Amino acid sequence: MNIYSYHLVRVPILLAIKGLVFNPIRKDTNGLIHSEYMTAMTLGSPILSPARFLAKQIVVFAQWENESDLEHYLEHNKFGKLLAKGWHTRLLFIRDWGHISGFKIPKHKAKLESEFSPVVAVTIAKMKPLAIPRFLRWGRPVEKLVRDHKGTLLSLASIKFPNTVSTFSIWKTEKEMTNMVHGHTEMPKPKRHINAIKERERKNFHFEFVTLRFKPISEYGTWNGREHFIPNLMPIIKK
Repeated sequence: MNIYSYHLVRVPILLAIKGLVFNPIRKDTNGLIHSEYMTAMTLGSPILSPARFLAKQIVVFAQWENESDLEHYLEHNKFGKLLAKGWHTRLLFIRDWGHISGFKIPKHKAKLESEFSPVVAVTIAKMKPLAIPRFLRWGRPVEKLVRDHKGTLLSLASIKFPNTVSTFSIWKTEKEMTNMVHGHTEMPKPKRHINAIKERERKNFHFEFVTLRFKPISEYGTWNGREHFIPNLMPIIKK
């Protein structure tokens, strides 16, 4: 069964910069379907803020043929061992909206136990360069909505130059996430997400765009001194 993994790890600055040019995960890695190596950003941060581009904090989002291939990579590959020192969650695909090249949508779809189960959302976009200023104008308010929402347990953005941007969020429940998407929230300006979607439909920001929804099945390690972000999962901490 296909499995996805989302990794957060701090690396030396030279390795972080090198990774922006040469993805350290080889395409011919056994069992790897596709991976994206990105630099972490703080959701909603000002465009010129140091928090907008966290050079030493990297994100790897990958799809694997099965969990055994991921385990083998983390245990035996040099870069995999580095990833294993950070934090990651393993995910089963639920559904998608849109399309992005590289990743393959699995035929088998997982199901949550209920709308009150935790869920993970990932978005990936290949931006149109001339649309980036307009995207930031509409996107930053949505970033702040997700970042500050009481239903999110961990949220961040990431970027790979020249034009790939992504977001990641863990939600306490699927219901809280879908309520946010549809503007049914007690947060100020609850229609920020809906308004941004309408603007995208009016004039697209992207060459490619996809929203992916996942069922988290396990969680490993720590991030920013914290562990066990996802409810009802036992954290696994590797020394």
